[in-house]
Amino acid sequence: MNIGMTLGKFAPLHRGHQSVIERALAETDHVLVLLYDAPEVTSCPLPVRANWIRQLYPAVEIIAAWDGPTETGSAPEITRQHDAYILQKLAGRQVTHFYSSEFYGDHVSRALGALDCRVDPDRSRIPVSGTMIRQNPYACREFLAPVVYRDLVAKVVFLGAPSTGKTTLAAQLAAELQTVWMPEYGREYWDQHQSDRRLTPEQLVEIAEGHRVREDKLVLEANRFLLVDTDATTTYQFALYYHGATHPRLAALADETLRRYDVFFLCEDDIPYDDTWDRSGAANRTLFQKQIRADLIQRKIPFVSVRGTLAERVRFVSSFLSGFDRFDSLASHLLRIGKDGV
Repeated sequence: MNIGMTLGKFAPLHRGHQSVIERALAETDHVLVLLYDAPEVTSCPLPVRANWIRQLYPAVEIIAAWDGPTETGSAPEITRQHDAYILQKLAGRQVTHFYSSEFYGDHVSRALGALDCRVDPDRSRIPVSGTMIRQNPYACREFLAPVVYRDLVAKVVFLGAPSTGKTTLAAQLAAELQTVWMPEYGREYWDQHQSDRRLTPEQLVEIAEGHRVREDKLVLEANRFLLVDTDATTTYQFALYYHGATHPRLAALADETLRRYDVFFLCEDDIPYDDTWDRSGAANRTLFQKQIRADLIQRKIPFVSVRGTLAERVRFVSSFLSGFDRFDSLASHLLRIGKDGV
């Protein structure tokens, strides 16, 4: 068998990396990818980067290099260290073709006793690098597969009772942060399908699922953040209000929100109530707000309260999101901004 191999940080995986893997797949019987942890370069965890490769290339075998050398360069002592590590990870497995776009293709292929297969080393065919993408993923998104780009966008959701300023805040922040926002699909659906101001349990499921479909499409247009007006937990609360119970599918969608979004903002009811025909009164807003807050607490979803005027809210959220890294823990981010102030 011909065994192909490539290696890297894939931070993130881009079209250039993909061309290397695809050539290896085309020319050999089996392909190994040695994937480095690389915390000095990226906060994106190794398993996330491995999952990109697995989703796009299921036939590839990934070797996780959690303890790989971090020093890079062409100095003999550095290349010897890397060669020794690669041979250790292979544990005697033979490689016939080594694929890369870098200078290290020479010394690694010699250490492996493999053919040195270079792919677009001058970046003339795919003019991109991991450094370029890390500096501005949005500007380089044409070089990223959708499965990769989605993971580079933080999803920020705004919750709260009706007339707590979610829509206005999301729209204003989208302009401020030069990104896109996802309007509440339930409002559009309600306008088109409500009967005597009510929706069936099945229609509420359609709202939650339709919202997710639109959201998943819109994330590919987002710049660092996708701002989302409400989520399935809000639809869940409407189901309780209308029917005193929820459809099992809606309950399942609501349960998934903790894993779906990166930051939850609860817009407080400290602003004047907008008494439109489709709303049920200020007293109901107060009750709904209590229920939404209690639901977040019960689900153990960390949330940040947002108060004040629109300008104050925009300033607070913008400051909060400044420097936010979706692969860092929220606790670490809160500790960091606690020192710097928001």
